[in-house]
Amino acid sequence: MLQVSKITPQGAGLAPVLLKRAATIELDWDIRQKSRFEATDSLGRQLGIFLPRGTLVRGGDVLVAEDGSLVKVIAAPQTVLRITACTSHGSPFDLTRAAYHLGNRHVPIELKPDHLKIEPDHVLAEMLRSMHLIVNQVDEAFEPEGGAYGAGGHGHAHEGGHGHAHAPAAAPAPHVHGPGCDHGHDHSHAHTHEPQPVATQMHKHKPHSH
Repeated sequence: MLQVSKITPQGAGLAPVLLKRAATIELDWDIRQKSRFEATDSLGRQLGIFLPRGTLVRGGDVLVAEDGSLVKVIAAPQTVLRITACTSHGSPFDLTRAAYHLGNRHVPIELKPDHLKIEPDHVLAEMLRSMHLIVNQVDEAFEPEGGAYGAGGHGHAHEGGHGHAHAPAAAPAPHVHGPGCDHGHDHSHAHTHEPQPVATQMHKHKPHSH
């Protein structure tokens, strides 16, 4: 078994010709979030991977074996839930709200400008549909954010401490969906709206007298 104990994130600094000749290895997220595992590369070689604790292996990373040979990692397609906003009855902000609730549950999430991806979970899928989001099961590569569950990882993650949670305002009248919506769930509940901005609230104070 060939031992691997070094990783080069996204092949940084390696010559393109070397990357083109490198063997490949296709791994799903369950394996890539581990720092100790065994695998077989495209040349049929048995590899024993021993990386620093907490390392997250990403698609495009390059493993360096003890004999100096390179093995490029490919993120294998796997079953995930693809979450998108309903363009007819929702808004892109619904995705932000969904990411907040999923983050509170410590769920690994892949964040994209127009969608989210999580591992299959029927309870979470129903929760998301109840928030007027569209949830589809697809087979795609999964590259979740690092954050709290990837402190020793590299490159792709940003800490989530920039968001501020506000208590929601009182709910409006129930939202009614038209016949063209394909969410497949009961919409008899109300949407939650953003609270009034602080700046607006400050204008309610009486002006100082001069």
